[in-house]
Amino acid sequence: MTESAEEIAARAEQAAEAAAAERESDAERHTGPWGGAVAERESRPARVREGATATLGGAARPALGPGRLAAALESTRQPPGPPDVGPQVPRDIPVTLSSSSVFPLGTQDVFATAEDLGYDGVEVMVTHNSWSQDGLLLNRLAQKHRMPIHSIHAPTLLFTQQVWGSAWNKLAKSADLAREVGAEIVVAHPPFRWQGNYASGFAAGIEEIMDATGVKICVENMYPWRAGAREAKMYLPHWDPVSQAYEHVTWDFSHAAIAQEDSLEAFQVLGERLRHVHLTDGTANGKDEHLLPGDGDQPVAAALEFLGETGWDGAICVEVGTRKAKYAGQREEMLGYCLEYARNHLAVGIERAAARSAQ
Repeated sequence: MTESAEEIAARAEQAAEAAAAERESDAERHTGPWGGAVAERESRPARVREGATATLGGAARPALGPGRLAAALESTRQPPGPPDVGPQVPRDIPVTLSSSSVFPLGTQDVFATAEDLGYDGVEVMVTHNSWSQDGLLLNRLAQKHRMPIHSIHAPTLLFTQQVWGSAWNKLAKSADLAREVGAEIVVAHPPFRWQGNYASGFAAGIEEIMDATGVKICVENMYPWRAGAREAKMYLPHWDPVSQAYEHVTWDFSHAAIAQEDSLEAFQVLGERLRHVHLTDGTANGKDEHLLPGDGDQPVAAALEFLGETGWDGAICVEVGTRKAKYAGQREEMLGYCLEYARNHLAVGIERAAARSAQ
């Protein structure tokens, strides 16, 4: 019998508590004779599940740290695949539309907008809007507009703290909703530092939910919160998922801009752990702007071309701010531009790989 969201949430919480207890026990074993912590071990690249490897351009490799990036790129310049078969040309990458991109319009409106503009699907952000929480209503909208729901964004934002109760319940119900509507992905923000065992046992808990539901939980990159020259530690274990042991990652260009991270380099390091991309842009001014791609200072075009060229098998989800649209139809113009931008730059990478395979 299928477990309920509440049962799955309870299991995830138990796994998180067990992981936290194990870490505390390990910390006790590694203290000095006066109770002080011994010197930390040399840092290591993040570990994914046993036996898992990351891929870059189709070639299997261990998860890499930045210091080994150049060697990895050099080793994957030749097309993958046995010489007698030849390389495989990357397949098309779907481009979907987030319901947050039509805000302040409601969840209902993203389906019609995506259909009119020719998107490949939608992402539903779970909010206080009752439509965003109801699988039956969402399935009706998906069928009416012939627009599949590819991903669910869990209510793990500050403004959705009151949606669906406890932190573990938010993730479990999001995964349950994803199963109900046929979505492959649940997007989740990393925990806030005040969230207790949810924060300390987050990695173990999401593994438990993924095992129970078969849904991929993709942890999204965030950014440091700064007050003047000081950084407030808002997230645990960190706002940057690249160095963490998360199996699946969502990358947001606007968040990367605030953090002053190079998104193209992050894509290269993440390899197959990168499962989902929020297409937007931003600048290093400390504001989460969610600009149209190309309007900020992130290497968005180069990053999309890299995904197309290396045969990436995730989805691009447009997540931009359109609330400042000034006239009828401007929101559609903005979102149409984003779709064209994504497909054009993905196509450049795909064509580059095809030309290389023909040589």
